[in-house]
Amino acid sequence: MPDGERFVRVVACSYCMDLDGHPDLKLGLTVGDSIARLEATATGFDFVEFGLSEAAEIPEAIDDERLRTVCDELDVEIDVHLPFKQDVATPVPEINEAIVAHQRRLLSWAGDLGARKAVLHATVRNPSDTSLRPTFATQLADIVEAGREFGVEVVVENVGHQKHGLPLSVLGDIATEVDAPVCFDVGHAYMEDGNDGVERFLRGYSELVSHLHVHDARSRGDTHLPVGAGEIEFDLLAEHLGSFDGTVAIEVFTDDVDLLRDTATRVANVFDEPA
Repeated sequence: MPDGERFVRVVACSYCMDLDGHPDLKLGLTVGDSIARLEATATGFDFVEFGLSEAAEIPEAIDDERLRTVCDELDVEIDVHLPFKQDVATPVPEINEAIVAHQRRLLSWAGDLGARKAVLHATVRNPSDTSLRPTFATQLADIVEAGREFGVEVVVENVGHQKHGLPLSVLGDIATEVDAPVCFDVGHAYMEDGNDGVERFLRGYSELVSHLHVHDARSRGDTHLPVGAGEIEFDLLAEHLGSFDGTVAIEVFTDDVDLLRDTATRVANVFDEPA
């Protein structure tokens, strides 16, 4: 093992978080598709969210045994993030069928791995084409049902600030219609419509939220920052989610364990405040 890698791992192990004051809060960490990053940064968290890349050989190319072993050694549970770039709905029925088949294959693998949740981006070929919204609803319902079949809760994530992402209110309405749990990404909501957008979604759809992605952001375009480094009003989470009993994934793009631990502690403190 290289000296640098050994140093990172030792530092990670020295920062196990003491969140005894928040026994119901399950705090995890997004780690992308890197088992090495998981191993170096996830100590002290309750779970990791492991990303599946867009490569055709996924999940076959993933070292399942090593992934399970590292999670067991760190005593963390595992969730997964389904491929980021794959739209959920297009105007072409044959492509839509293939999309559901692809997601079923990944969810079957995730279920065998023991994953509890799978994050799915709420995307369509053209978000401005309102005729695609019923298609998206059908696709989402089929993928959520596939997850249930394999013992994995599919949670649909808001990405309305991205080119193919559905707007917040549209996602909320469709998720309600098909009974789909939501992964509410606070930073994405802020980038789409500021703190007002965060509050409106939570006010209207908080009962759908099963999973959170938490990171700070700035209106100039900076995202996935440590909490406190941006402009998001995180007290809105406590106000609208109260004693949240879902899962919270820290999605800060750094391997600096101090910053990750600080954000996790700040998030725990947010939920400790009275609503």
